Amino acid sequence: MAFSHSGQIHDWMFNAALPWWAEHGVDRVNGGFVEQVTPDGADAGIAFKRTRVTARQIYVFSHAHMLGFKPGLALAGHGVDFLLGKTWNGPANGFARKLTLDGGALDPTPDLYDHAFVLFALAWHHKASGDQNTRDWMHRTLDYIETHMRVSGGEGFWHELPPKGWRQQNPHMHLTEACLAAFEATGEARFSTLAKDIIEVFKARFFDVETQTLAEFFTEDLARAPGDDGRIVEPGHQFEWAWILNSCRKLLGVQLAPQIRALASFAETHGVDRTTKITFNSVRDDGAPIDRASRTWPNTERIKAAIALHELDGIDPSPVIASSAALLFDRYLGRTLPGTWVDLVDASGKSVPGNAPASTFYHVFLSFAEVLRVS
Repeated sequence: MAFSHSGQIHDWMFNAALPWWAEHGVDRVNGGFVEQVTPDGADAGIAFKRTRVTARQIYVFSHAHMLGFKPGLALAGHGVDFLLGKTWNGPANGFARKLTLDGGALDPTPDLYDHAFVLFALAWHHKASGDQNTRDWMHRTLDYIETHMRVSGGEGFWHELPPKGWRQQNPHMHLTEACLAAFEATGEARFSTLAKDIIEVFKARFFDVETQTLAEFFTEDLARAPGDDGRIVEPGHQFEWAWILNSCRKLLGVQLAPQIRALASFAETHGVDRTTKITFNSVRDDGAPIDRASRTWPNTERIKAAIALHELDGIDPSPVIASSAALLFDRYLGRTLPGTWVDLVDASGKSVPGNAPASTFYHVFLSFAEVLRVS
């Protein structure tokens, strides 16, 4: 199936973004990667490095290597060296959340979101390299998650240690994604079993059949948070879960068609501006908009959800891919240096100048890789 923007997508990925971030987004002095760049392409001078950013860039360069970008594996290995050499605080403490520029401890908090992306990054690096050490670290990472972050006598995992604030669905989503990548990389049932376990929590707790919505915040026993916090819905996460559930369906044979359709339908109906086609940052569970502005990533997830529906029901993804890709190139990827991005469009549809977060590359690259996969 040919899509109108496939050529532009391929060109942006392999002739603009990957070479640019390979040259300007790598910290060759201290290790790891740059957090943000300014609109003119300089290091934004962010005085820390987050583990999730290191992990996401490892994923990007590993996947890029598998798609033919020759420098990708060495760049991913550069990230793995920093990740394992600097962010790991031992089997009792897991991976730190945030480091100084040279890899010193800044925030040692164990965060499930970070650990999920570490597992995801290691799985992709193992797929790209076959490295046994990476595979061993996948198990070490999951050992920590299972031993220290699982809620004893309850469901799911703590989002951070010690637990503070509402419990969250988002890190569970990315842990599911990571387990699927790890299962693809190794074929080991340990990873597929955990993915299936989290899917059961999704069906029982995170997803509400009546409203067809995915809440963001929950009480300690995984009831929706009271008040306004419990009514927040992020359309981007609905689209993202739809794609992940479709991956579960394909890889593990789990029957999730009703949930995939419902997630995507609510997000498309209530979370996408009919005129500009931007995907809102957030709405309420009754569909009323909360934040009509849009970061880059929710628009990339709309593309992935359309591909999921294509694989599930044969629905032509071309209209969604065309509108979201056109939006991305016009308002986000085409407003600054080639290969970088503006990360926010306001409620009126205007691009908001600012730094380009490296963390966004994961979303754009994965969605564009999906377009190329089904093209």
